[in-house]
Amino acid sequence: MKKKILAAIMAGMMTIGVAFTTQTQAATRDEIAAIKVETANDFKYWNDNSPTKKKIIKFVEDALNPNSKNYIPPENRIATFDMDGTFYCETAPLYFQETMFFYRVLEDESYQAPKKIINFAKKIKPKIYNKTGITPAENKILFQQLTKAYEGMTPEEYRAYVKKFMDTNETGLTNLKRGEAFYLPMVELISYLSNNGFAVYINSACGIDTTRELVEDIIPIRSDRIIASDFVYTTTKMDKDKPSSHFFDRYNEKIVISGNPIIENGQTVKAFSILNHIGKKPVLAFGNSMGDSGMFEYTLQDNPYNSVAFCVLCDDTERELGNNSKAEKMKATAIRRGWDTISMRDEFKTIYGDNVKPIK
Repeated sequence: MKKKILAAIMAGMMTIGVAFTTQTQAATRDEIAAIKVETANDFKYWNDNSPTKKKIIKFVEDALNPNSKNYIPPENRIATFDMDGTFYCETAPLYFQETMFFYRVLEDESYQAPKKIINFAKKIKPKIYNKTGITPAENKILFQQLTKAYEGMTPEEYRAYVKKFMDTNETGLTNLKRGEAFYLPMVELISYLSNNGFAVYINSACGIDTTRELVEDIIPIRSDRIIASDFVYTTTKMDKDKPSSHFFDRYNEKIVISGNPIIENGQTVKAFSILNHIGKKPVLAFGNSMGDSGMFEYTLQDNPYNSVAFCVLCDDTERELGNNSKAEKMKATAIRRGWDTISMRDEFKTIYGDNVKPIK
């Protein structure tokens, strides 16, 4: 009898241990993909007193209610989300594309970068990883070289490269792979809106193929609703022809990355992107920086429907690599412009999972 009781106790302790371990690990891509929020009661990753969660729930309830003064017809229920810093990590130590560039140029043994690019990467990497900042001139060169390192790759080869890099660990955060670095509360918001009749779009400054690979199969947004910075492509036979006058021969050439800088989708360009790709004003816009200001302002300007712009603040230094000075500056701008703010520190119950912490 004593043995049976002891066995039962041990089994119970093991079950508790397993549950605890599962709860405190970072969410895997499969677990992120399984996030499903249909009703207000389904949210798990937001604090109960979150003003953002309450406002979104009320916004959606009104939008769906034909008797509400804030009813929005189904065809006009459009929400746009920036990616980096809005629902995906951008601080470890910088955007995904930039950190992948340093890996490609300085660590990838299968690739021999031009000496000029290697020397430049060696010069600025310590500044970025130590967060001491780079000059505007250095930032301009970095932007020009981001795609130069992938010149000649097909889109499929590039996406495979992104996928491989996603399996590496984030810098400065424990227990987190780059392909898992999504803000769980924001993924819940995307799911909630998607499941309540909203057409959700990504409107990102990240490169289009990078964005597509990062979110594929885990974020409930259709691929044709991903708007991002455009890669400049060429073909292996186009030479100096203009794309508009070149005959693409599927038997004798391939489409490849040209190595020219991406066409950046930032600030006011984001407003133009909405016009070109969606053709209607969003009623909800989510971002985190002045790079999203065009999307915010366009959403709020003369909108015939109830509309809100939300700015995510990087104010969590205990569970994320936040920057309080930057967050306070952004908050002041948001208040001045009439944008709502989302505090990662005060409103998120967890960010990536409780076992992810900054490396001190």
